[in-house]
Amino acid sequence: MSRRRAVITGIGPITCIGHGRGVFWNAILAEKSGISRISSFDPRPFQVRCAGEILDWSPEQFFTPQRLKRLDRYAQFAVASAQLALADAGLSYSREQPQERVGVSFGTALGGVCKAEDQHIRYLKKGARGVNPMLAIQVFGGSAHSNIAIEFGFRGVGTTNSNSCASGTVSIGEALRYIRDDFADVIVAGGAEAPLSALTIGAFDIIKTMSRCDDPGVASRPFDRLRDGFVMGEGAASLIVEEVEHARARGAKIYAEVLGYSLNNDAFHMTAPLPSGESCIRTMRDALRDAELTPEQIDYINAHASSTQLNDSTETLSIKEVFGEHARRIPVSGTKGYTAHALGATGAMEVAICALALSRRCSESRTRSGIESCHDQFVRLRRDQRMRDSRQDPVRASDLNRPRAVRGTAVTSANPADSRGCDAMLRFSATPRSRRDSRKVKSREPSNREIRPAVCTAVLPVIRH
Repeated sequence: MSRRRAVITGIGPITCIGHGRGVFWNAILAEKSGISRISSFDPRPFQVRCAGEILDWSPEQFFTPQRLKRLDRYAQFAVASAQLALADAGLSYSREQPQERVGVSFGTALGGVCKAEDQHIRYLKKGARGVNPMLAIQVFGGSAHSNIAIEFGFRGVGTTNSNSCASGTVSIGEALRYIRDDFADVIVAGGAEAPLSALTIGAFDIIKTMSRCDDPGVASRPFDRLRDGFVMGEGAASLIVEEVEHARARGAKIYAEVLGYSLNNDAFHMTAPLPSGESCIRTMRDALRDAELTPEQIDYINAHASSTQLNDSTETLSIKEVFGEHARRIPVSGTKGYTAHALGATGAMEVAICALALSRRCSESRTRSGIESCHDQFVRLRRDQRMRDSRQDPVRASDLNRPRAVRGTAVTSANPADSRGCDAMLRFSATPRSRRDSRKVKSREPSNREIRPAVCTAVLPVIRH
């Protein structure tokens, strides 16, 4: 019996470089960075100066004043991104006619923690009477999927995972499982985060995981030999993951097919990856195996590339181990230099980037700052420069919007507390591939009929067009 297939039919980003599929993608092509100096609070007590703030957020465009009383910034991002994705997919919904075969799979690292911080300040100033009576239903992470389900009338499976930076990737991988196992026909999958407050920034600054560079243009520099930590961001991204025949029946456009997913953990340390990269290597191989793909069928990797010393070197080692000689040819890039690192939402944002890149038959952006070899030799990557490696052992950076027949993509995500995920995607093909066919790697370029957009999520999901 063949497995049910899952495809991506809608994309809804809310990010520091733009809201909505079109604006978001145009910003990526323009190499626009949303990183700026922190303006939402005074960062002077700390050494962190930059973040990916959403400065043009107007929740009134999405919600009534009455509805806004029940939604904190985190839930606003989640519900608004779901609305954009549903509109992009052309899916109808009604609270008056709930749908039992439509579910929600979301992810977040910190949920409503900033709302809790704000209300704690009010409590200290005014006592219990100063606390928002809605606090109890705003602070918990599950408010993302709960509010999406309430807003649109979805009574299928509902869950919000909290696997830190891997959360968005996990949510899309789990959506694939729900579709395959016939729990649902449609899943709204993604991640949301609103962590930019003094306490949260301070907590990460104290453990020295965030960049202390005061220049927004280079604060996030993945794979750079002088990288000094990640730049925190905020926002959300929702993707409509749909059973393929359900999508075909309603004439939906298909960006990519989600083929494989894997998730494990290092069982090593709360903030440091396993030095050998063993778990990262295994999750990539397991995702490819689940997708029934060979490493040679992946044409682009969107790396986690958090810009921390430990993650980037371990991830480079792992990619080379999994992809072997193909790692010398496959484009690899990190896109957090554009969107910043929105923690639990970042994997979903990166899957959206991959899906859009595949649907437009191009390999998405370069690392923005640089790339490292297995020996951690940094080469500055300019707009017109290909990556060179003095030790002849490179992992290539991809050129922005370079035309190529992209068949499959992968996105890797890692959690500071050890979780590692991978989604794999390919361009959508009307003809299902057999396991035997998937192992054949043809040297010729595939035709448009054979491949369509491919996308991959933070937990290294494998997706195909």
